[in-house]
Amino acid sequence: MTNVALTVEPLVDDFLIHLRHERGQSDQTQKTYSMLLRRFVAWAQGQGVQDWPSVDLQRLTAFLEAERHRVLAHESADSRRRLSTESVYLQIAALRAFYRFAVAEGHLANDVAAKLAMPRRWKRLPKDLTADDIERLLTPPAAPDAADLCDLAVLELAYGSGLRLAELRGIRLEQLHLDAGFVNVVGKGNKERIVPVGDRAVAAIRNYLEKGRPQLAKSGSPGNVFLTQRGTAFSHTTLWRRIVARARAAGVLVPVTPHMLRHSFATHLLEHGADLRVIQEMLGHASLSTTQIYTHVAGHHLRDVHRKFHPRG
Repeated sequence: MTNVALTVEPLVDDFLIHLRHERGQSDQTQKTYSMLLRRFVAWAQGQGVQDWPSVDLQRLTAFLEAERHRVLAHESADSRRRLSTESVYLQIAALRAFYRFAVAEGHLANDVAAKLAMPRRWKRLPKDLTADDIERLLTPPAAPDAADLCDLAVLELAYGSGLRLAELRGIRLEQLHLDAGFVNVVGKGNKERIVPVGDRAVAAIRNYLEKGRPQLAKSGSPGNVFLTQRGTAFSHTTLWRRIVARARAAGVLVPVTPHMLRHSFATHLLEHGADLRVIQEMLGHASLSTTQIYTHVAGHHLRDVHRKFHPRG
């Protein structure tokens, strides 16, 4: 029998290279699609599939059904927890993107994945922090060290400009234009945008650059703005943990994620009258429909204000 790893995996590798070099997708998207497609390859190998033309809609459907009933990693065999709808959605999205590429490049004749039905996604409203939580989070410690100054600058920029975690990690010194009050951000798909930076964020970044970064930088340190205590650029996980730890130390009781700061940036702007299209530009959303979810979040606030202050509320 032909080894499926030799006949199936190379096309997956070609697709991942396409994502990286042609589509400019983020590292996280590449890793996610790689993991999901290789899960399918492993399943197909167990089914004796020899090549991609042998994969039909029935096999794809059987795989997704197996995924829906698969016991999650780190769960006991008798656990009832199963794959979430969001995870199934991602798995289908990965297969459909792969098949579109394979057909467009002439590797496959038919796009069988196009007939896969996408499950209905439950739109979870993004969570934002209260003004009090933001104030606690952005209050510097009494005697900050270099790492504290770095953390505060990260948090001020995350909340003040709505940057993604990957954008915070990757921002370089030459992208800062603090005198003019903006940063050049390279976002998803290598798309560049200009984002304003508020006075408090500018002050925190300047303070870090003058007093914190020189203590962290080593002879071989990269040109990234934010550096670890070893003088290296932050990994995704390390910066995430630093933000979570800083929130706990500040006494913020709700679980804080880096994306919550981005959500808070957008929601608080909208609540204070900012135009939705301006917020879209600053967030780097390709479509206004992505930004419109914040109208639902801000709507709750506006409803509460109306009830409190309108004579017939």
